[in-house]
Amino acid sequence: MELNKYQQEIFEKQRPTIEKFGKRAWMWSVFFLLWVILGGYALYLQIAVGHSVTGMRDNVVWGLYIANFIFFIGISYAGAVISGILHILQVEWRKPIIRIAEMITVVSTMIGPIFILLCIGRLDRLHHLFLYPRLQSPITWDVFAIGTYFTGSVIFLYLALIKDFAIYRDAKLDIPKWQQKLYKLLAIGYRGTQSQKKHIKVSTNLMAIIIVPLAIIVHSVLSWIFGMTLRPGWHSTIFGPYFVLAAIYSGTGVLIMAMWVYRRMYKLHSYLTDKHFIYLGYIMMILGAGYGYFTFSEYLTDWFASEKWNSEVIEKIFNPAKYGWYFLYSNLFGILIPVIIVAIPFTRKPNFIALASFFMVLALWIKRYLIIVPTLESPLLPMQDTRMEYIKYSATWVEWALTFAGIATFFLFFTLISKFVTIIPISEFADKEKKATPAIEPSTENNTNPA
Repeated sequence: MELNKYQQEIFEKQRPTIEKFGKRAWMWSVFFLLWVILGGYALYLQIAVGHSVTGMRDNVVWGLYIANFIFFIGISYAGAVISGILHILQVEWRKPIIRIAEMITVVSTMIGPIFILLCIGRLDRLHHLFLYPRLQSPITWDVFAIGTYFTGSVIFLYLALIKDFAIYRDAKLDIPKWQQKLYKLLAIGYRGTQSQKKHIKVSTNLMAIIIVPLAIIVHSVLSWIFGMTLRPGWHSTIFGPYFVLAAIYSGTGVLIMAMWVYRRMYKLHSYLTDKHFIYLGYIMMILGAGYGYFTFSEYLTDWFASEKWNSEVIEKIFNPAKYGWYFLYSNLFGILIPVIIVAIPFTRKPNFIALASFFMVLALWIKRYLIIVPTLESPLLPMQDTRMEYIKYSATWVEWALTFAGIATFFLFFTLISKFVTIIPISEFADKEKKATPAIEPSTENNTNPA
């Protein structure tokens, strides 16, 4: 594969990352693996002893696991929607960030469904879900929807990687033979002919068109698991668009955080510029304002209606002695702070935007928790002579260990992928010539020239 000057510069910048698995990468990989091992031990206890080692009981049958499932599936949609829409519109500044978005999509979709399995008491009957599905059940809809979405996401990512695999294959990298053979296999004989370019372009465009509505449909189906049950706090017609918007919103925050980490870790300031953070910040601000409107509308209608069951859930969420402080944080840092930081020119900078994204993502996870637990702690029938731990949910160390193991797996995948493919896609810049090469790597956060 022949590269132009600009592509060659990008490749040489990232070549050492592929050729060497440095001490820092080993350190982080071992750290994440230790968390995964701890999660494996917790999973062993849960299977051997039963769900009694968790905080889940007859009333609160869901807890951290379902909150994690919704969170990871949600952030995957932002990667699909953002990369798909930017690809369809052929937005120039998308090129350096599109691979990170696609990676978030695939990795999150791999991890999210695992948390569903952790809620199942009889894993030996898991295959019944596929052999004897009940088409009336929204859970069955979700299984097929997520499976289809994951397949489409993998194809979309692979189509975007074929040209780069061909570049790695021909670059004579200082890598093991098995890795060189793997690049050759994954490149599927791509040589850059006009016919091959046309086929990949058409296929990628079709997948981009498919993946955007598919992502919206899948998260709508996920919301129907809650919205189609007659439980206070869940039975709402607004849950479909509410879930979709929250998913894209939180996923945009994760994308910004990933950009910030990769930019600093691999010194990619020349490619992941301030302008990329600002543009994504604008997207985050708009999504935050929309998400704030849906949140206000949802709780206002429940509070004003004053139905008995809904009032019990609202009282739990608003009461500082119960979940009030969590609710305050989820709205303050999940809505107001990100919008204000992006709206003010002085704080509209990569570090501030990334910090706001971090607190926003945490707030959106808490929001998922608040959707699930307070509702399940509000029984539909009066309960007497029941121990408080059967009504009140409190996560155990087993659940927290598996939660952090999932997060560690997410980071571990990103660490390993960054050692296998270049974070900045080289093939995206085939039509762009190098204009100037900086003498030294920028040391400040003020580079605003888009890559």
